[in-house]
Order: sequence, then structure tokens, then C-alpha cells
Amino acid sequence: MKKVIVYTIDFCPFCTSAKELLKRNNIPFEEIKLDRSDEAAVNKLREKSNWRTFPQIFFDDELIGGFDELNKLHQSKGLNNILN
Repeated sequence: MKKVIVYTIDFCPFCTSAKELLKRNNIPFEEIKLDRSDEAAVNKLREKSNWRTFPQIFFDDELIGGFDELNKLHQSKGLNNILN
């Protein structure tokens, strides 16, 4: 199974929704919380991913996007099939 990593920030409803979707589907994930005030860490992740918003969700080292992209994958293919 691919490793799922979810980068989140505080007070982010899309971050919460992404984590809930993964939990409902029994998909293990690692959450890495970034502090909004840590501009260096946020900018480093944005440079790596070329993605501006949160959450940032990776399957192994591949960015799949944020909550909207995760939800589309879930509705179209089933996340468990993609991750295996």
C-alpha cells in the first residue's frame, strides 16, 4: 500500500474533511501539521509541491492535490484501489 501523508494547518476545514474521508475509508495516513506562522516551513513545502493551498496530500512522494482531488479520486475509483 502506498504511504499517505497529509500536510495540514490549523483551522482548515478542508484539512479536517480530508482526514475524515481517509478515516471513514480505513486508510492509514500520517499527518504533518505545519504552523501558519512558520513561513519557512510552509514555503519549503510549497516549493516542493508547487501547490499553494492546504491540505497537501501525497501518495508516497507524489502530490495528488488537496481535499477536492482526494474526494474526486474517492468518488471515481475508490481510494483503496488506487493505494494498493
